[in-house]
Amino acid sequence: MTNYVFPPHDPVTLPVRGSDKLFPVRRVYCVARNYEAHAVEMGHDPNKEPPFFFQKNPENICKPGTNFPYPSQSKDVHHEIELVVALAKGGKNIPQAEALEYVYGYGIGLDMTLRDIQGTAKKAGRPWESAKAFDHSAPCSEIIPANTISHPRKGKIWLDVNGTQTQEGNLNQLIWKVPEIIAYLSAQFALSAGDLIFTGTPSGVGAINTGDQLVGGVDGVGEISVKVV
Repeated sequence: MTNYVFPPHDPVTLPVRGSDKLFPVRRVYCVARNYEAHAVEMGHDPNKEPPFFFQKNPENICKPGTNFPYPSQSKDVHHEIELVVALAKGGKNIPQAEALEYVYGYGIGLDMTLRDIQGTAKKAGRPWESAKAFDHSAPCSEIIPANTISHPRKGKIWLDVNGTQTQEGNLNQLIWKVPEIIAYLSAQFALSAGDLIFTGTPSGVGAINTGDQLVGGVDGVGEISVKVV
C-alpha cells in the first residue's frame, strides 16, 4: 500500500448518457477563437493565425445539475457555449485521418470567462489563467457516447439567457474541425483517455448576472442548463 502524505483527491467525473459508468476527466483543453464571427467580434482576423489553446483544470468543472456561483473577483463575467470532445485514448502526433477513432463522445460546455480580468492580462502580456481557469469556470453536460450519435459535423449551437437567444452558430462554421484540433493539439501535448477539448464558441458572447438562467446546446448532441447564483 502506498503511503501518501494525505489522501489523494477523488477524480473529477462526468456522467455518461445511458450508462451508470462515469467518465474520469484528466485534462481540459480549450481552443480559442475557433469561429470566424467570434474572432471578429473579439477584434481579431481569424485568417491570420493557426489554432491556439489554453487549459482549465478538471476541478473547474461544474457537473450537470449544479449552479454557477458568480465570482467575486470580477464585474464582467461572460458566457461562451461550446461543443466538448471527450477522448477515449490518446497519444502524440495523431494523424488527422485517424483522429475521430480517439473520441469517446461529446458534451456541451460553457467556457465562463472573466472578461475584465482577461482584458487586463492581455494588455500586460500576461497569461489568461486567472480569467479562464477560476473555480467553477467550466460547466459541462453529461457525456454522450459517439456510438449513439456518431461524430457531429454540423448542427446548430446556441445559448439562451433567460429565454432570449444570445449565441447562435453551426458546427460547420468551426475554423478548425474536430479531427484537425486533435491532430494539432497532439503535436504539442501527449493526449490521453479522459481529456476534454472545448472546441470554441460562436459569436454573441456577453455578460451574465446573478439570477440568470443559461440554457444551450448543440442540435443532435445535447443541452446544458445552468443557473447563475
